[in-house]
Amino acid sequence: MERLQKVIAKAGITSRRKAEELIKEGKVKVNGIVVDTLGTKVSPDDDIEVFNTLVHDENKVYYVLNKPTRYLCTLNDQLHRHTVKELIDTELRIYPIGRLDYNSSGVLLMTNDGEFANLMMHPRYGISKDYEVWVKGELTPSQIKMINKGLVLEDGTAFAQAQIKVISSEQAKTFFMITLHEGKNREIRKMMEHFNLEVIALHRKRYGTITDQGLRIGKARKLKPTEVKQLRDLALKGTNNA
Repeated sequence: MERLQKVIAKAGITSRRKAEELIKEGKVKVNGIVVDTLGTKVSPDDDIEVFNTLVHDENKVYYVLNKPTRYLCTLNDQLHRHTVKELIDTELRIYPIGRLDYNSSGVLLMTNDGEFANLMMHPRYGISKDYEVWVKGELTPSQIKMINKGLVLEDGTAFAQAQIKVISSEQAKTFFMITLHEGKNREIRKMMEHFNLEVIALHRKRYGTITDQGLRIGKARKLKPTEVKQLRDLALKGTNNA
């Protein structure tokens, strides 16, 4: 017997955390009956439905995409904008692990393995990510110190410690590298807005042990089994070092 949310995640429907939300919202049925209690256990003989569709276990696949700007990290868009799913050549229902903003580019992992996605995204595992950032204006030493210590915004939003290295600062523009260990929504952009700095471009160079090296913008490749194992091991060790 396994917990219902774990079975849904293992089937590649969504991450475990999202599966928990679907259960609480009453969108999951077991043997034709709506189940909205977290922790419910099911057996392989039970029929599980999500959105009235039977859940089937799928072959697990893992991709890295070098996301271009102007692509959404979603599977469908009501405004018919481009989505990252268009860039992966597979019939399987895969989804992004975390997200990159519409106007951001770089390393994006995609999979149909909900358990793996949860490992990669959960804050307690501290998977580190490197970003290249270009901003309009100057990032001062005092601002860098605040970010490195952990920045708290006026609205109470707190960001964990980060590491910044300024590469160049000239003609009212600053180019820097930053390493993050959590995945809060629009984290870098919110930090820069706090200092009245406009982000011109943002590119993720690394996610854990996976980089964009050798992968052109808009292109994707399957992760090797050894790469998937390295990512799992990194998360399970709870280390921030790639």
